[in-house]
Amino acid sequence: MRRFALPAVAVVGVLLLSACSKDSDDGGRPVPVGGDSGTTTSSTPSTAPSTAPSSEPTTTTAPATTAKPTAPTAKQVIVQPGNFASNPAVQGLVTSYPLYFQALVSKDDTILKKRFPSFFYADVSEEIVDAKRNGWVMKPPGSVVVVGAKATPDDTVAVQICRSQRTQYWDPRTRNWTVVAPKGSPEVIEMIQTGVGWLPYRIVTSKGVNCAAVRYPA
Repeated sequence: MRRFALPAVAVVGVLLLSACSKDSDDGGRPVPVGGDSGTTTSSTPSTAPSTAPSSEPTTTTAPATTAKPTAPTAKQVIVQPGNFASNPAVQGLVTSYPLYFQALVSKDDTILKKRFPSFFYADVSEEIVDAKRNGWVMKPPGSVVVVGAKATPDDTVAVQICRSQRTQYWDPRTRNWTVVAPKGSPEVIEMIQTGVGWLPYRIVTSKGVNCAAVRYPA
């Protein structure tokens, strides 16, 4: 209803306010948020700061904290599929071989017993038992290169690989590798298709696999 007040009353109110607040700041002028009002301000503080509440809420910005980057986990073994990357059995090997290698390094076949077929688990368990008995140590990192993939009459795919020297057991007593192979050693794993994808089925003979010209990524 202020817009319809009598002019005389308005004039009297203005005069009273002028007399009581002669030195006060004019709070009716809009000020840009966080910006300059367009006038030059002095570094000297005002002798009579305005006590009128600001129309804008006061916000406190917390100092930015920089999170430390997380270092990527180093791979224990690198599986390079080569020209056979599109083969589903080879894709299954690329996914499952790190678990197989982890079991050899830790000398714990528990993870294989839960997730791998029984034939393959039996082969690896025997290898782990031999390693424990002889004090052999498998030290990462290592690398594996796929050099062939052939279908078998048993509805499996024999994936031929070459294991780098670092994927062999080290014998601390003789201070030598258990398999002396300067160019790496061959291994053939038959892969079988299961309800959860292609998994290692069994380790078979590696006769005829040549690793002499293979270059390992690690």
